[in-house]
Amino acid sequence: MDPISFETHPDRYRHWRLSTDGDVATLVMNVDPDHPHRPGYELKLNSYDLSVDIELADAIQRLRFEHPEVRAVVVTAELDRVFCSGANIYMLGSSSHSFKVNFCKFTNETRLYLEEASAESGLRALAACQGTTAGGGYELALACDEILLVDDGSSAVSFPETPLLAVLPGTGGLTRLVDKRKVRRDRADVFCTVAEGIKGKRARDWGLVDQVVPRSKWDATVAERARALAAEGAALAHGPAVALPALAPTVEADRIAYRYVELRVDPATRTGDLTITGPTAPPPAELHAGADGGAELWSLRAFRELDDALLRLRFDHPTIGVLRLRTRGDAAHVLAHDEALARATTGFAREVRLLQRRVLKRLDNTARSFFAVADAADSCFAGVLLETALSADRFYMLIDDAEAIAVRTSSANAGPMPTGSGLTRLQARFYGTPDDVAKVLARGADGPIAGEEAEQLGLATVAADDIDFEDELRIAVEERASLSPDALTGMEASLRWVGPETLETKIFGRLSAWQNWIFTRPNSTGEQGALTLYGRPERPAFNWNRT
Repeated sequence: MDPISFETHPDRYRHWRLSTDGDVATLVMNVDPDHPHRPGYELKLNSYDLSVDIELADAIQRLRFEHPEVRAVVVTAELDRVFCSGANIYMLGSSSHSFKVNFCKFTNETRLYLEEASAESGLRALAACQGTTAGGGYELALACDEILLVDDGSSAVSFPETPLLAVLPGTGGLTRLVDKRKVRRDRADVFCTVAEGIKGKRARDWGLVDQVVPRSKWDATVAERARALAAEGAALAHGPAVALPALAPTVEADRIAYRYVELRVDPATRTGDLTITGPTAPPPAELHAGADGGAELWSLRAFRELDDALLRLRFDHPTIGVLRLRTRGDAAHVLAHDEALARATTGFAREVRLLQRRVLKRLDNTARSFFAVADAADSCFAGVLLETALSADRFYMLIDDAEAIAVRTSSANAGPMPTGSGLTRLQARFYGTPDDVAKVLARGADGPIAGEEAEQLGLATVAADDIDFEDELRIAVEERASLSPDALTGMEASLRWVGPETLETKIFGRLSAWQNWIFTRPNSTGEQGALTLYGRPERPAFNWNRT
Protein backbone atom coordinates (compact mmCIF):
# COMPACT_ATOMS: atom_id res chain seq x y z
CA MET A 1 0.00 0.00 0.00
CA ASP A 2 1.24 3.50 -0.80
CA PRO A 3 2.29 5.72 2.12
CA ILE A 4 -0.58 7.68 3.65
CA SER A 5 -0.50 11.46 3.62
CA PHE A 6 -2.11 13.07 6.64
CA GLU A 7 -1.79 16.55 5.16
CA THR A 8 -4.54 18.28 3.26
CA HIS A 9 -6.05 21.74 2.79
CA PRO A 10 -9.61 23.10 2.54
CA ASP A 11 -8.99 23.73 -1.16
CA ARG A 12 -8.56 19.96 -1.62
CA TYR A 13 -11.34 18.69 0.66
CA ARG A 14 -13.59 16.12 -1.01
CA HIS A 15 -15.85 15.34 1.94
CA TRP A 16 -16.25 18.55 3.96
CA ARG A 17 -16.92 22.20 3.22
CA LEU A 18 -15.57 24.77 5.68
CA SER A 19 -16.84 28.36 5.75
CA THR A 20 -16.68 31.19 8.26
CA ASP A 21 -18.98 34.10 8.99
CA GLY A 22 -17.64 36.36 11.72
CA ASP A 23 -17.28 34.36 14.92
CA VAL A 24 -19.19 31.31 13.63
CA ALA A 25 -17.83 28.65 11.28
CA THR A 26 -19.84 25.97 9.51
CA LEU A 27 -18.37 22.57 8.74
CA VAL A 28 -20.63 20.69 6.34
CA MET A 29 -20.20 16.95 5.79
CA ASN A 30 -20.99 15.96 2.24
CA VAL A 31 -19.01 12.78 1.68
CA ASP A 32 -18.07 12.04 -1.91
CA PRO A 33 -18.93 8.33 -2.26
CA ASP A 34 -16.57 7.91 -5.21
CA HIS A 35 -13.41 9.00 -3.40
CA PRO A 36 -12.72 6.61 -0.51
CA HIS A 37 -9.32 6.33 1.12
CA ARG A 38 -8.63 3.28 -1.02
CA PRO A 39 -10.53 1.50 -3.82
CA GLY A 40 -13.01 -1.26 -3.06
CA TYR A 41 -15.98 0.43 -1.41
CA GLU A 42 -18.28 3.43 -1.73
CA LEU A 43 -18.82 5.99 1.00
CA LYS A 44 -22.61 5.91 0.86
CA LEU A 45 -24.94 7.72 3.26
CA ASN A 46 -22.23 10.04 4.59
CA SER A 47 -20.32 7.08 5.96
CA TYR A 48 -16.70 7.90 6.59
CA ASP A 49 -13.25 6.41 6.34
CA LEU A 50 -9.74 7.66 7.08
CA SER A 51 -9.82 10.23 4.27
CA VAL A 52 -12.93 11.85 5.74
CA ASP A 53 -11.41 12.06 9.20
CA ILE A 54 -8.08 13.42 7.94
CA GLU A 55 -10.03 16.35 6.51
CA LEU A 56 -11.97 16.79 9.75
CA ALA A 57 -8.76 16.87 11.80
CA ASP A 58 -7.26 19.39 9.39
CA ALA A 59 -10.34 21.62 9.62
CA ILE A 60 -10.26 21.68 13.43
CA GLN A 61 -6.57 22.55 13.45
CA ARG A 62 -6.94 25.29 10.84
CA LEU A 63 -9.82 26.89 12.70
CA ARG A 64 -7.58 27.20 15.74
CA PHE A 65 -4.59 28.71 13.93
CA GLU A 66 -5.94 30.33 10.76
CA HIS A 67 -9.35 31.56 11.95
CA PRO A 68 -8.87 32.72 15.55
CA GLU A 69 -11.90 35.00 15.20
CA VAL A 70 -14.16 31.92 15.19
CA ARG A 71 -15.70 31.08 18.57
CA ALA A 72 -18.19 28.41 17.51
CA VAL A 73 -18.36 25.81 14.78
CA VAL A 74 -21.58 24.22 13.54
CA VAL A 75 -21.00 20.63 12.42
CA THR A 76 -23.76 19.61 10.06
CA ALA A 77 -24.44 17.71 6.84
CA GLU A 78 -25.88 18.33 3.41
CA LEU A 79 -27.20 14.88 2.52
CA ASP A 80 -30.99 14.64 2.76
CA ARG A 81 -32.18 12.95 5.97
CA VAL A 82 -28.68 11.74 6.88
CA PHE A 83 -26.23 13.46 9.20
CA CYS A 84 -23.70 10.64 9.25
CA SER A 85 -24.17 6.88 9.19
CA GLY A 86 -20.81 6.24 10.86
CA ALA A 87 -17.67 4.44 9.77
CA ASN A 88 -18.02 2.68 6.44
CA ILE A 89 -18.75 -0.97 7.21
CA TYR A 90 -17.26 -2.33 4.01
CA MET A 91 -14.05 -0.41 4.70
CA LEU A 92 -13.86 -1.95 8.18
CA GLY A 93 -14.71 -5.42 6.89
CA SER A 94 -11.94 -5.33 4.28
CA SER A 95 -9.25 -3.73 6.46
CA SER A 96 -6.46 -5.40 8.37
CA HIS A 97 -6.78 -5.63 12.12
CA SER A 98 -3.94 -3.14 12.59
CA PHE A 99 -5.60 -0.63 10.29
CA LYS A 100 -8.99 -0.94 12.03
CA VAL A 101 -7.54 -0.25 15.47
CA ASN A 102 -5.35 2.61 14.28
CA PHE A 103 -8.29 4.09 12.39
CA CYS A 104 -10.40 4.01 15.56
CA LYS A 105 -7.52 5.57 17.51
CA PHE A 106 -7.04 8.41 15.01
CA THR A 107 -10.74 9.24 14.81
CA ASN A 108 -10.96 9.28 18.59
CA GLU A 109 -7.94 11.57 18.90
CA THR A 110 -9.64 13.92 16.45
CA ARG A 111 -12.78 13.99 18.58
CA LEU A 112 -10.72 14.63 21.71
CA TYR A 113 -9.06 17.54 19.92
CA LEU A 114 -12.50 18.99 19.21
CA GLU A 115 -13.33 18.73 22.91
CA GLU A 116 -9.99 20.27 23.86
CA ALA A 117 -10.67 23.20 21.50
CA SER A 118 -13.79 23.94 23.52
CA ALA A 119 -12.22 23.46 26.96
CA GLU A 120 -8.95 25.30 26.32
CA SER A 121 -9.47 27.62 23.34
CA GLY A 122 -13.09 28.73 23.71
CA LEU A 123 -14.05 27.17 20.38
CA ARG A 124 -17.48 25.67 21.02
CA ALA A 125 -19.00 23.02 18.74
CA LEU A 126 -22.66 22.48 17.87
CA ALA A 127 -23.80 19.27 16.18
CA ALA A 128 -26.81 20.07 13.99
CA CYS A 129 -28.16 16.62 13.08
CA GLN A 130 -30.81 16.48 10.38
CA GLY A 131 -31.45 12.82 9.76
CA THR A 132 -29.78 9.52 10.63
CA THR A 133 -27.00 9.98 13.19
CA ALA A 134 -25.53 6.54 13.70
CA GLY A 135 -22.40 4.93 15.12
CA GLY A 136 -19.38 7.13 14.49
CA GLY A 137 -21.70 9.90 13.33
CA TYR A 138 -23.28 10.02 16.77
CA GLU A 139 -19.81 9.78 18.33
CA LEU A 140 -18.84 12.93 16.43
CA ALA A 141 -21.97 14.62 17.75
CA LEU A 142 -21.08 13.49 21.29
CA ALA A 143 -17.73 15.27 20.96
CA CYS A 144 -19.55 18.57 20.41
CA ASP A 145 -20.79 20.83 23.22
CA GLU A 146 -24.44 20.61 22.15
CA ILE A 147 -26.48 18.30 19.96
CA LEU A 148 -29.59 19.42 18.11
CA LEU A 149 -31.74 16.76 16.42
CA VAL A 150 -34.45 17.57 13.92
CA ASP A 151 -37.90 16.44 15.05
CA ASP A 152 -39.33 15.01 11.85
CA GLY A 153 -40.62 11.62 12.95
CA SER A 154 -37.73 9.68 11.42
CA SER A 155 -34.39 11.23 12.46
CA ALA A 156 -32.73 9.23 15.22
CA VAL A 157 -29.45 8.76 17.04
CA SER A 158 -28.07 5.24 17.42
CA PHE A 159 -25.17 2.99 18.34
CA PRO A 160 -25.91 -0.06 16.16
CA GLU A 161 -22.44 -1.64 16.41
CA THR A 162 -23.28 -4.32 18.98
CA PRO A 163 -26.54 -5.62 17.42
CA LEU A 164 -25.42 -5.30 13.80
CA LEU A 165 -21.65 -5.89 13.76
CA ALA A 166 -20.77 -7.62 17.04
CA VAL A 167 -18.25 -4.87 17.87
CA LEU A 168 -18.28 -1.71 19.99
CA PRO A 169 -18.51 2.00 19.17
CA GLY A 170 -14.81 2.42 18.45
CA THR A 171 -14.20 6.09 19.16
CA GLY A 172 -15.20 6.45 22.78
CA GLY A 173 -18.95 6.43 22.32
CA LEU A 174 -19.84 4.25 25.28
CA THR A 175 -17.64 6.24 27.65
CA ARG A 176 -18.91 9.61 26.45
CA LEU A 177 -22.48 8.41 26.76
CA VAL A 178 -22.29 7.70 30.50
CA ASP A 179 -19.28 9.76 31.65
CA LYS A 180 -19.73 12.92 29.61
CA ARG A 181 -23.47 13.13 28.96
CA LYS A 182 -24.25 11.17 32.14
CA VAL A 183 -26.96 9.06 30.55
CA ARG A 184 -28.34 6.54 33.02
CA ARG A 185 -26.61 3.24 32.42
CA ASP A 186 -29.87 1.24 32.15
CA ARG A 187 -31.06 3.62 29.46
CA ALA A 188 -27.64 3.47 27.80
CA ASP A 189 -27.95 -0.32 27.80
CA VAL A 190 -31.26 -0.12 25.94
CA PHE A 191 -29.94 2.50 23.54
CA CYS A 192 -26.84 0.49 22.60
CA THR A 193 -28.84 -2.63 21.74
CA VAL A 194 -31.58 -1.03 19.64
CA ALA A 195 -30.17 -0.94 16.12
CA GLU A 196 -32.72 1.58 14.83
CA GLY A 197 -31.87 4.04 17.60
CA ILE A 198 -33.98 6.54 19.52
CA LYS A 199 -35.61 9.67 18.18
CA GLY A 200 -37.63 12.72 19.14
CA LYS A 201 -38.74 13.49 22.68
CA ARG A 202 -37.30 10.28 24.13
CA ALA A 203 -33.84 11.10 22.75
CA ARG A 204 -34.04 14.48 24.50
CA ASP A 205 -35.52 13.15 27.73
CA TRP A 206 -32.87 10.45 28.02
CA GLY A 207 -30.09 13.03 27.52
CA LEU A 208 -28.97 11.62 24.17
CA VAL A 209 -29.44 15.05 22.57
CA ASP A 210 -29.94 18.52 24.03
CA GLN A 211 -32.86 19.68 21.96
CA VAL A 212 -35.25 18.40 19.30
CA VAL A 213 -36.32 21.05 16.83
CA PRO A 214 -39.09 21.02 14.22
CA ARG A 215 -37.99 21.59 10.64
CA SER A 216 -39.91 24.88 10.50
CA LYS A 217 -37.67 26.34 13.22
CA TRP A 218 -34.47 24.52 12.37
CA ASP A 219 -32.37 27.22 10.69
CA ALA A 220 -33.31 29.89 13.22
CA THR A 221 -32.60 27.62 16.21
CA VAL A 222 -29.23 26.49 14.88
CA ALA A 223 -28.20 30.11 14.26
CA GLU A 224 -29.39 31.18 17.70
CA ARG A 225 -27.54 28.40 19.52
CA ALA A 226 -24.36 29.00 17.50
CA ARG A 227 -24.38 32.69 18.48
CA ALA A 228 -24.94 31.81 22.14
CA LEU A 229 -22.08 29.32 22.13
CA ALA A 230 -19.77 31.79 20.38
CA ALA A 231 -20.42 34.33 23.12
CA GLU A 232 -19.14 31.88 25.76
CA GLY A 233 -15.57 31.96 24.41
CA ALA A 234 -15.34 35.65 23.63
CA ALA A 235 -13.27 36.58 26.70
CA LEU A 236 -10.27 34.40 25.78
CA ALA A 237 -7.32 35.82 23.86
CA HIS A 238 -7.44 34.80 20.21
CA GLY A 239 -4.93 35.12 17.38
CA PRO A 240 -3.18 36.50 15.55
CA ALA A 241 -4.01 34.25 12.61
CA VAL A 242 -1.18 32.11 11.25
CA ALA A 243 -1.48 30.02 8.07
CA LEU A 244 -0.20 26.46 8.29
CA PRO A 245 1.93 25.51 5.27
CA ALA A 246 2.47 21.97 4.01
CA LEU A 247 5.25 20.05 5.75
CA ALA A 248 6.33 18.29 2.53
CA PRO A 249 8.57 15.59 4.01
CA THR A 250 10.92 13.42 1.99
CA VAL A 251 9.35 9.96 2.06
CA GLU A 252 11.40 6.87 1.22
CA ALA A 253 10.82 3.19 1.94
CA ASP A 254 12.87 3.23 5.14
CA ARG A 255 13.06 6.94 5.94
CA ILE A 256 10.84 9.99 6.40
CA ALA A 257 12.73 13.27 6.74
CA TYR A 258 11.38 16.68 7.73
CA ARG A 259 13.19 19.86 8.70
CA TYR A 260 13.47 18.93 12.40
CA VAL A 261 12.30 15.31 12.59
CA GLU A 262 13.61 12.14 10.99
CA LEU A 263 12.16 8.63 11.20
CA ARG A 264 14.26 5.66 10.03
CA VAL A 265 12.96 2.09 10.10
CA ASP A 266 14.62 -1.32 9.76
CA PRO A 267 11.97 -3.92 8.91
CA ALA A 268 14.47 -6.77 9.24
CA THR A 269 14.96 -6.09 12.96
CA ARG A 270 11.51 -4.50 13.49
CA THR A 271 13.20 -1.46 15.02
CA GLY A 272 13.56 2.20 14.13
CA ASP A 273 15.10 5.53 15.09
CA LEU A 274 13.13 8.71 15.69
CA THR A 275 15.29 11.83 15.96
CA ILE A 276 14.09 15.33 16.84
CA THR A 277 16.40 18.29 16.20
CA GLY A 278 16.09 21.35 18.39
CA PRO A 279 15.92 24.98 17.24
CA THR A 280 19.01 26.47 15.66
CA ALA A 281 18.47 29.92 17.20
CA PRO A 282 16.63 31.61 20.07
CA PRO A 283 12.96 32.48 19.49
CA PRO A 284 12.04 35.76 17.82
CA ALA A 285 10.90 38.66 19.98
CA GLU A 286 7.37 38.26 18.53
CA LEU A 287 6.49 34.60 18.27
CA HIS A 288 4.03 35.06 15.43
CA ALA A 289 6.11 37.41 13.29
CA GLY A 290 8.99 37.15 10.83
CA ALA A 291 10.56 34.33 8.89
CA ASP A 292 11.51 32.45 12.07
CA GLY A 293 8.14 32.97 13.76
CA GLY A 294 4.54 32.14 12.93
CA ALA A 295 4.11 28.81 11.21
CA GLU A 296 7.89 28.34 11.02
CA LEU A 297 8.41 28.81 14.76
CA TRP A 298 10.35 25.75 15.93
CA SER A 299 7.91 25.05 18.78
CA LEU A 300 5.12 24.73 16.21
CA ARG A 301 6.87 23.34 13.15
CA ALA A 302 8.85 20.61 14.92
CA PHE A 303 5.80 19.30 16.74
CA ARG A 304 3.66 19.34 13.60
CA GLU A 305 6.40 17.23 12.00
CA LEU A 306 6.55 14.86 14.97
CA ASP A 307 2.77 14.47 14.81
CA ASP A 308 2.89 13.56 11.13
CA ALA A 309 5.78 11.13 11.68
CA LEU A 310 3.90 9.32 14.46
CA LEU A 311 0.82 8.89 12.26
CA ARG A 312 2.89 7.56 9.38
CA LEU A 313 4.64 5.19 11.77
CA ARG A 314 1.30 3.83 12.98
CA PHE A 315 -0.26 3.25 9.57
CA ASP A 316 2.65 2.69 7.17
CA HIS A 317 5.05 0.69 9.36
CA PRO A 318 2.94 -1.68 11.49
CA THR A 319 5.76 -4.20 12.06
CA ILE A 320 8.18 -1.67 13.56
CA GLY A 321 7.89 -2.42 17.27
CA VAL A 322 10.74 -0.61 19.03
CA LEU A 323 11.89 2.98 18.46
CA ARG A 324 15.07 4.57 19.77
CA LEU A 325 14.10 8.19 20.44
CA ARG A 326 16.92 10.73 20.28
CA THR A 327 17.23 14.51 20.28
CA ARG A 328 19.96 16.68 18.77
CA GLY A 329 20.70 20.38 19.16
CA ASP A 330 21.29 23.16 21.65
CA ALA A 331 19.39 22.66 24.91
CA ALA A 332 19.62 26.39 25.69
CA HIS A 333 17.64 27.21 22.55
CA VAL A 334 14.95 24.66 23.48
CA LEU A 335 14.60 26.24 26.92
CA ALA A 336 14.46 29.72 25.42
CA HIS A 337 11.60 28.69 23.14
CA ASP A 338 9.75 27.12 26.09
CA GLU A 339 10.07 30.25 28.20
CA ALA A 340 9.02 32.52 25.32
CA LEU A 341 5.82 30.48 24.95
CA ALA A 342 5.25 30.54 28.70
CA ARG A 343 5.55 34.36 28.84
CA ALA A 344 3.42 35.07 25.78
CA THR A 345 -0.23 35.96 26.33
CA THR A 346 -1.47 35.71 22.75
CA GLY A 347 -3.96 33.16 21.52
CA PHE A 348 -1.35 31.97 19.05
CA ALA A 349 1.10 31.08 21.83
CA ARG A 350 -1.65 29.21 23.67
CA GLU A 351 -2.48 27.20 20.54
CA VAL A 352 1.19 26.26 20.05
CA ARG A 353 1.40 25.00 23.62
CA LEU A 354 -1.82 23.05 23.17
CA LEU A 355 -0.58 21.53 19.92
CA GLN A 356 2.58 20.38 21.70
CA ARG A 357 0.38 18.84 24.39
CA ARG A 358 -1.70 17.01 21.77
CA VAL A 359 1.35 15.63 19.99
CA LEU A 360 2.87 14.37 23.24
CA LYS A 361 -0.43 12.61 23.95
CA ARG A 362 -0.25 11.11 20.44
CA LEU A 363 3.17 9.78 21.44
CA ASP A 364 1.69 8.34 24.65
CA ASN A 365 -1.08 6.68 22.62
CA THR A 366 1.18 5.14 19.97
CA ALA A 367 1.38 1.35 20.31
CA ARG A 368 5.14 1.08 19.96
CA SER A 369 7.92 0.65 22.50
CA PHE A 370 9.91 3.88 22.84
CA PHE A 371 13.36 3.88 24.39
CA ALA A 372 14.70 7.43 24.80
CA VAL A 373 18.47 7.55 24.27
CA ALA A 374 20.88 10.32 25.29
CA ASP A 375 24.24 9.22 23.93
CA ALA A 376 25.94 12.28 22.43
CA ALA A 377 27.10 15.70 23.60
CA ASP A 378 24.51 17.41 21.42
CA SER A 379 21.63 15.45 22.93
CA CYS A 380 19.03 18.00 24.04
CA PHE A 381 16.39 16.35 26.18
CA ALA A 382 15.47 19.70 27.67
CA GLY A 383 12.13 21.24 28.58
CA VAL A 384 9.45 20.18 26.15
CA LEU A 385 11.84 17.66 24.55
CA LEU A 386 12.46 16.13 27.98
CA GLU A 387 8.71 15.40 27.92
CA THR A 388 9.35 12.98 25.04
CA ALA A 389 11.86 11.08 27.19
CA LEU A 390 9.40 11.03 30.10
CA SER A 391 6.75 9.74 27.70
CA ALA A 392 9.06 6.92 26.57
CA ASP A 393 8.90 3.51 28.20
CA ARG A 394 12.57 3.70 29.23
CA PHE A 395 15.33 6.34 29.19
CA TYR A 396 18.97 5.32 28.60
CA MET A 397 21.74 7.87 29.29
CA LEU A 398 25.45 7.56 28.50
CA ILE A 399 27.75 8.71 31.31
CA ASP A 400 30.57 10.86 29.91
CA ASP A 401 33.51 12.31 31.86
CA ALA A 402 32.73 15.88 30.77
CA GLU A 403 29.07 15.50 31.81
CA ALA A 404 28.07 17.09 28.51
CA ILE A 405 25.27 14.55 28.09
CA ALA A 406 22.58 15.91 30.38
CA VAL A 407 18.92 16.83 30.70
CA ARG A 408 17.35 20.17 31.58
CA THR A 409 13.93 21.16 32.89
CA SER A 410 11.77 24.16 32.04
CA SER A 411 8.29 25.49 32.68
CA ALA A 412 7.07 22.97 30.09
CA ASN A 413 7.71 20.19 32.65
CA ALA A 414 5.74 21.88 35.43
CA GLY A 415 2.15 21.67 34.23
CA PRO A 416 1.19 22.73 30.70
CA MET A 417 1.75 19.27 29.11
CA PRO A 418 -0.42 16.87 31.15
CA THR A 419 -1.02 13.29 30.14
CA GLY A 420 -4.48 11.86 29.54
CA SER A 421 -4.80 11.18 33.28
CA GLY A 422 -4.37 14.89 34.04
CA LEU A 423 -0.99 14.35 35.72
CA THR A 424 2.20 15.83 34.33
CA ARG A 425 4.75 13.27 33.14
CA LEU A 426 6.92 14.05 36.16
CA GLN A 427 3.93 13.50 38.47
CA ALA A 428 3.23 10.21 36.72
CA ARG A 429 6.88 9.17 36.98
CA PHE A 430 7.00 9.92 40.71
CA TYR A 431 3.42 8.91 41.51
CA GLY A 432 4.54 7.10 44.66
CA THR A 433 6.95 9.84 45.75
CA PRO A 434 5.28 13.17 44.83
CA ASP A 435 7.85 15.28 46.69
CA ASP A 436 10.41 14.20 44.10
CA VAL A 437 8.66 16.30 41.45
CA ALA A 438 9.51 19.56 43.19
CA LYS A 439 13.00 18.24 43.90
CA VAL A 440 13.64 17.51 40.22
CA LEU A 441 12.22 20.85 39.05
CA ALA A 442 14.30 22.75 41.61
CA ARG A 443 17.44 20.86 40.63
CA GLY A 444 16.73 21.36 36.94
CA ALA A 445 16.44 25.11 37.44
CA ASP A 446 20.07 25.13 38.63
CA GLY A 447 21.47 23.71 35.41
CA PRO A 448 22.09 20.48 33.48
CA ILE A 449 21.61 17.09 35.14
CA ALA A 450 24.12 14.54 33.85
CA GLY A 451 23.71 10.77 33.61
CA GLU A 452 24.57 9.42 37.06
CA GLU A 453 22.65 12.15 38.85
CA ALA A 454 19.72 11.78 36.44
CA GLU A 455 19.56 8.08 37.35
CA GLN A 456 19.76 8.87 41.08
CA LEU A 457 16.96 11.43 40.75
CA GLY A 458 14.81 8.92 38.88
CA LEU A 459 14.85 10.65 35.49
CA ALA A 460 16.99 8.05 33.70
CA THR A 461 16.07 4.37 33.73
CA VAL A 462 19.66 3.30 33.05
CA ALA A 463 22.85 5.37 33.10
CA ALA A 464 25.97 3.53 31.94
CA ASP A 465 29.51 4.38 30.87
CA ASP A 466 30.88 3.86 27.38
CA ILE A 467 32.13 0.38 28.24
CA ASP A 468 28.64 -0.99 28.90
CA PHE A 469 26.24 1.47 27.30
CA GLU A 470 26.15 0.28 23.69
CA ASP A 471 25.77 -3.40 24.56
CA GLU A 472 23.15 -2.73 27.24
CA LEU A 473 21.04 -0.67 24.85
CA ARG A 474 21.45 -3.16 22.00
CA ILE A 475 20.43 -6.13 24.15
CA ALA A 476 17.44 -4.24 25.56
CA VAL A 477 16.20 -3.33 22.07
CA GLU A 478 16.71 -6.88 20.74
CA GLU A 479 14.90 -8.39 23.72
CA ARG A 480 12.00 -5.95 23.39
CA ALA A 481 11.65 -6.64 19.67
CA SER A 482 11.41 -10.38 20.39
CA LEU A 483 8.35 -10.08 22.66
CA SER A 484 4.72 -10.45 21.61
CA PRO A 485 3.51 -7.17 20.10
CA ASP A 486 -0.01 -7.86 21.41
CA ALA A 487 1.18 -8.32 24.97
CA LEU A 488 3.38 -5.23 24.72
CA THR A 489 0.49 -3.09 23.46
CA GLY A 490 -1.63 -4.09 26.44
CA MET A 491 1.26 -3.76 28.89
CA GLU A 492 2.31 -0.31 27.69
CA ALA A 493 -1.23 1.02 27.64
CA SER A 494 -1.68 -0.19 31.22
CA LEU A 495 1.58 1.36 32.45
CA ARG A 496 1.62 4.69 30.61
CA TRP A 497 -1.52 6.18 32.18
CA VAL A 498 -0.46 6.30 35.80
CA GLY A 499 -2.90 7.76 38.30
CA PRO A 500 -6.60 8.57 38.26
CA GLU A 501 -8.90 7.30 35.52
CA THR A 502 -10.35 9.96 33.21
CA LEU A 503 -12.67 9.87 30.23
CA GLU A 504 -9.58 9.97 28.02
CA THR A 505 -7.71 7.11 29.72
CA LYS A 506 -10.88 5.01 29.81
CA ILE A 507 -11.38 5.47 26.09
CA PHE A 508 -7.84 4.55 25.09
CA GLY A 509 -7.57 1.78 27.66
CA ARG A 510 -10.66 0.14 26.23
CA LEU A 511 -9.49 0.72 22.69
CA SER A 512 -6.15 -0.97 23.43
CA ALA A 513 -7.73 -3.91 25.23
CA TRP A 514 -11.37 -4.56 24.38
CA GLN A 515 -11.52 -3.34 20.80
CA ASN A 516 -8.19 -4.99 20.00
CA TRP A 517 -9.69 -8.24 21.25
CA ILE A 518 -13.20 -7.93 19.83
CA PHE A 519 -11.92 -7.09 16.34
CA THR A 520 -10.16 -10.48 16.24
CA ARG A 521 -13.07 -12.57 17.52
CA PRO A 522 -14.82 -14.90 15.04
CA ASN A 523 -18.22 -13.54 16.08
CA SER A 524 -17.30 -10.28 14.39
CA THR A 525 -14.52 -10.87 11.86
CA GLY A 526 -14.55 -14.64 11.32
CA GLU A 527 -15.83 -16.16 8.09
CA GLN A 528 -19.38 -16.15 9.46
CA GLY A 529 -18.96 -13.09 11.67
CA ALA A 530 -21.36 -10.14 11.74
CA LEU A 531 -18.88 -7.60 10.37
CA THR A 532 -17.72 -9.98 7.63
CA LEU A 533 -21.29 -10.75 6.47
CA TYR A 534 -22.69 -7.21 6.78
CA GLY A 535 -24.78 -6.33 3.71
CA ARG A 536 -25.06 -9.97 2.62
CA PRO A 537 -28.16 -12.16 2.94
CA GLU A 538 -26.49 -14.73 5.23
CA ARG A 539 -27.02 -14.45 8.97
CA PRO A 540 -23.93 -14.42 11.20
CA ALA A 541 -23.18 -17.59 13.16
CA PHE A 542 -22.08 -16.85 16.72
CA ASN A 543 -20.15 -18.86 19.24
CA TRP A 544 -22.48 -18.33 22.17
CA ASN A 545 -19.92 -18.91 24.93
CA ARG A 546 -19.49 -15.91 27.24
CA THR A 547 -15.85 -15.34 28.21
